[in-house]
Amino acid sequence: MSQQTQKLRLNALIALVVGSMIGGGIFSLPQNIAEHAAGGAVLIGWGITAVGMLALAFVFQTLANRKPELDSGVYAYAKAGFGDYMGFSSAWGYWISAWMGNVGYFVLLFSTLGYFVPVFGQGNTPIAIGCASLLLWGVHFLVLRGIKEAAFINQITTVAKIVPIVMFIVLTGVAFKADIFTLDFWGTETPSLGSVMDQVRNMMLVTVFVFIGIEGASVYSGRAEKRSDVGKATVIGFLGVLALLVLVNVLSLGIMTQPELAKLQNPSMAGVLKHVVGEWGAILISIGLAISLLGALLSWALLCAEILFATAKDNTMPAFLKKENANHVPVNALWLTNSMIQIFLLITLVSAGTYTSLIYLASSMILVPYLWSAAYAVLLCIKGETYSQASRSRFKDLLVGLIALIYAMWLLYAAGPKYLLLSALLYAPGVFFFAQAKREQREPLFVAAERAIFGAVVVAALAAAYGLYAGELTL
Repeated sequence: MSQQTQKLRLNALIALVVGSMIGGGIFSLPQNIAEHAAGGAVLIGWGITAVGMLALAFVFQTLANRKPELDSGVYAYAKAGFGDYMGFSSAWGYWISAWMGNVGYFVLLFSTLGYFVPVFGQGNTPIAIGCASLLLWGVHFLVLRGIKEAAFINQITTVAKIVPIVMFIVLTGVAFKADIFTLDFWGTETPSLGSVMDQVRNMMLVTVFVFIGIEGASVYSGRAEKRSDVGKATVIGFLGVLALLVLVNVLSLGIMTQPELAKLQNPSMAGVLKHVVGEWGAILISIGLAISLLGALLSWALLCAEILFATAKDNTMPAFLKKENANHVPVNALWLTNSMIQIFLLITLVSAGTYTSLIYLASSMILVPYLWSAAYAVLLCIKGETYSQASRSRFKDLLVGLIALIYAMWLLYAAGPKYLLLSALLYAPGVFFFAQAKREQREPLFVAAERAIFGAVVVAALAAAYGLYAGELTL
C-alpha cells in the first residue's frame, strides 16, 4: 500500500478531532460538573473555557498554516520554539495523557456495561478487566491494518455516537424548567462548593478533559491530503463539540437540581434522561456511550502511536519507535502504548483510583503541551517570523496567542499542586527515552537551561513519591 493511499481528507480529519474529543467525558459531564459548581459558576466556567479553547484552536490553525513543515503539531511546536527537551516533554506528556485517558475509557465502558451485566461491576472487576484487555488487543490489531482503514471506521462511530447525544439535547430541551436551573444559582446554599471563583476553578480540569483531542488534526498534519484542511478541521470540530457540551451540561441543570446531579452514578446523562422519559432513556444513553467509547478508543490508539512515531522520526525519541509495518502503521509505538494501557488496566484491580481521578491526571498531563504550543505562537509573533512587517494578521495572532497562553497558565493554577506533582512523577522517567535518543545522535543530554528544568521536575517527582508513600497524596 502506497503512502499516498494513507492520506486523510477533511472529513476524516474532522472525525478524528470530534471522535477524540467526544469519548466518555460528555456522557459523565452533568455529574462531573455539578459535583464542583452550581448554575451561575457553570456559565462563567464555560465562558472562560469557550474563549480559551477557541483561542487554542486558532493557535493550532495558525501554526498549521504558518509552519507547514512542522508535522505532529503539539510536539513539534514545543521543540521548534524551546529546544529538544521541551519538545520531548511535550510529546511525552501528551502521549501519557492519551493512553491514560484510554485506561479511564475502558473502566467507564465496562462500568456502563455493568448496567446490563452486573458481573462487570464498576468496570474494575477481574472479569471486566479481562474483557477490557481482549477489547484493547482487538483495537490494536485493527489499527495495525492501516491508518486510513481505522480512520474510516472512526468516521462511522463518530456519526453513530452523536445521534443519542442529539436526542438527549432535544428531549431535555423540551423538558427544561427555568425554575430548576435558577434554583440556588450561585451555590450559596451548598457551602461545600465554596465561592463562585472556587467553583469555576474546580470545574476547569473537567472541561479540559472533554476538549482533549482538539489538536487531533495537528497531530496528523503529516498525513493530511491538504495542509489547509488541518486548521479547518480543528476549528470546525471544536465549535461543533463545544455546542454539544454546553447544551448537555446546561440543559441537565434545568432537569435536576445541582445536588441531585452531583449524586448521580456515571454515565450521568443516563440518569438525567431516565428522569425525563423513563428506563429506555438510560438504555439509549448507555448504548450511545458504548459506541462513543469504542470510537474514542480507536481515535486515541491512532493518536498515541502517531505522536511517538513523529518524535522518533525527528530523533527526539529512540529510533525503534519509528518502525512502520507494511500498512504504514507505527508498529512499535503502538505496541508500547497498548502495553502501558494493559499494565494500568491490571493496576486498577488493586488501585483505589476512580475514573474521575484518571481523567484529572490525564488532563493535567496535557497542560504542558498546550502551554508550549500557545507560547510558540506568541514567540513567532514577537519575532515576526513568517510575518511581513506590514502584516495586519500579526497583531491579531499575537492577541489570540496571548489569550491561549493566559488560559493555559490559568489551567495550571486550576489543576492545583496535587495533580501537578503527580504529573511530575510521570514526566521524570521519560528522561531514559530522551537519553537513548540523544545517545543515538551522539549529542549531549541537556543544555544548561534544560538541566535546570529537569532538576525541577525531579524534585517535584520526589515530593510526589514521598507524598504517595506517606499517604499525604492519593489518586
